[in-house]
Amino acid sequence: MLSINKLINKLVKGKNADNDRRGHEPVIVPRSEHTISRKQISQNALNVLYTLKDAGFEAYLVGGCVRDLLLGHEPKDFDVATNALPEQVHSLFRRSRLIGRRFKLVHVRFGRDVIEVATFRAPPEASNHVDEQGRIMQDNVYGNLEQDAWRRDFTINALYYNIRDFSIVDYTGGIDDLNAGLIKLIGDVETRFREDPVRMLRALRFVGKLGLKLDKDTEAGIFKWAALLADIPPARLFDETLKLYLTGNAAVTHELLCHYGLFDEMYPQTAKLLHEEKDGYPRTLLMKALENTDRRIDDDRPVTPAFLFAALLWEPARQRAQLLMEHGMPEIPAMQRASSEVITDQVQRVAVPKRFSMVTRDIWNMQPRLMKRQGKRAFRSLLHPKFRAAYDFLALRNEAGEPLEEIVDWWTRFQEVSANEQEKMVAGLSGGDKAAKPRRRRRRRKPAANKAPKDD
Repeated sequence: MLSINKLINKLVKGKNADNDRRGHEPVIVPRSEHTISRKQISQNALNVLYTLKDAGFEAYLVGGCVRDLLLGHEPKDFDVATNALPEQVHSLFRRSRLIGRRFKLVHVRFGRDVIEVATFRAPPEASNHVDEQGRIMQDNVYGNLEQDAWRRDFTINALYYNIRDFSIVDYTGGIDDLNAGLIKLIGDVETRFREDPVRMLRALRFVGKLGLKLDKDTEAGIFKWAALLADIPPARLFDETLKLYLTGNAAVTHELLCHYGLFDEMYPQTAKLLHEEKDGYPRTLLMKALENTDRRIDDDRPVTPAFLFAALLWEPARQRAQLLMEHGMPEIPAMQRASSEVITDQVQRVAVPKRFSMVTRDIWNMQPRLMKRQGKRAFRSLLHPKFRAAYDFLALRNEAGEPLEEIVDWWTRFQEVSANEQEKMVAGLSGGDKAAKPRRRRRRRKPAANKAPKDD
């Protein structure tokens, strides 16, 4: 039987297993033992790396680009880490600019391509660098390569490609976790999630994107600390929403967000109705919208955040409009008011910019109008700037199970036929001829000037 002291030491060692690597030499994977080739790296990124190296600085590719290259994926962008200070980096590149408040970065521009260069960071130096919830408030502390590795979020994002000898530098065990298919936080789970709760969203995004699985401690931490997302500014959650839903893995990622309770924190109105659903409709519509979004991204077709938010928040808007109609409000004003109220409530959690929320409202407000096709209404709807988005949303509702097939088919044909055929289609609607006749105004007669009175 273990003694009390040995048992305590064993438990402490298990809890601090990550920290055991600190202060030790990193694992160096030579070029002959990994698959990354300079042919896979953007020429602009190579230019930045070589310029820094030739100026006498350390220069590494770091983070997601190294991880993705090792997994056989094409990186979306390339980030560089260096021991050069931001002002020194800025002076080396004519087309560069300093950005950031909490921590200065340098963006080096090559046309539309931007290479982000960051100086090595160290952990926060003092307790006043974090708030009472544990979030990092001041992070402008420079460090060395090892410190930079340990302050990163996940082990698989703390891998460095050294341009001097083309080796990979690993301080935190990222290579082992990558080989095991694990997403694992660096350090104490609670501390790291309190420092930045958005790490929970990043973890699930990596699961959806890379097909890896969560380390058991990281997974348990998300279930336990999901409510910390309430402390994140709504504007930042908007940016994270776009990364979660508009990168080609929206359907899988959404299921993960719901499973781990993070969707409830970001979209509480919709989450509440998803939990209460009886016929499966809200979830069906949302999943079909996300699957369509993924297909469009795979086909390199454009997607708009406005349509995404229309799908994410449609059920709260629809049910609120229905309630207003039950209290006597006409359908179109009810939808307009419901749209405004749902968006107003939502931006308290995720700050959807007006350029998108206004289009979302137009999509919703067009739905009852598309049901009214008599007279000139169909032609007015067709000329509406957001008709196509509203029509696509109507088709989505039909695909999700609403009985709208006849009207969707009508609008599909209406867009394709000639003007004469359109007139016939409208006239063929029940009551169409009556509605097509405009109400004639009575002309007011002007009294005759100096008219003589009639004789009796």
